[in-house]
Amino acid sequence: MIKIEHSIFALPFAYMGLFLASDGWPDLTPFLLLTVAMVAVRSFAMAFNRLVDINIDSENPRTRTRPLVTGELSATFTFGFIVVCAVIFVVACYNMNELCHELSYFALAWSAFYSLTKRFTKLCHFVLGSVLGLAPLAGWLCVDPQFTLPAILFFFGVLFWVAGFDILYATQDRKFDRGRELYSVPACLGLEKALTISTFCHINTAIFFLLGGLAAGLGWIYFITTAIVGGILIFEHQVISADDMSRVNMAFFALNGVISVLLFVGTVLAL
Repeated sequence: MIKIEHSIFALPFAYMGLFLASDGWPDLTPFLLLTVAMVAVRSFAMAFNRLVDINIDSENPRTRTRPLVTGELSATFTFGFIVVCAVIFVVACYNMNELCHELSYFALAWSAFYSLTKRFTKLCHFVLGSVLGLAPLAGWLCVDPQFTLPAILFFFGVLFWVAGFDILYATQDRKFDRGRELYSVPACLGLEKALTISTFCHINTAIFFLLGGLAAGLGWIYFITTAIVGGILIFEHQVISADDMSRVNMAFFALNGVISVLLFVGTVLAL
């Protein structure tokens, strides 16, 4: 139910915030606490999503093989798993600092809230983006409990990045979502408009990542990395079109996983 790739999108951005706030290599303790917290909250969110969507997933041909649908995992086990992940997350945040502990409850509530949004708003992609956008903020607050301009700019960069590729991913379910009266940009606005909005999101992604690097005073290596990331985003939109959506999964998992890792590496090298 929970795979390692479910964490790979957000974890490098959390490490970016951690390294930036530490102005270099962080101590081992905050690094471990952040890692545990990020994996726990991502697992919490994914398991909560699977549990509340079990009826929807059972009707969708693409998701009928998920463990909760097939009975491989029970709802009782999943609920227990959700509770354990939530407790681990709160405890990890408690051991960071007071602000992280106070915000941990909001983070849990917001990550759970996303799973409900597709039932009433097509902005669900942007809510998901804001959930993962908390990663660089979380990394920063882990060692420096104050909201700073670079962390906020990276929050918006991740928000638009995730919203853009989630809209692309949702194109696979546009007919099902429309029939099930679920809200998503592809289902509500059609394929062409969805691709345009996704492109707009990724233009904003590049802008905010650029501004975040400038605000953080990063060196030229980071900006070269940002240019490479921009090229990957352009390629992502080149391999997907209204006439050929066969490579959506390749763009979703392979290319976007590379983007998060690249930006983290570029940030570390630029410090």
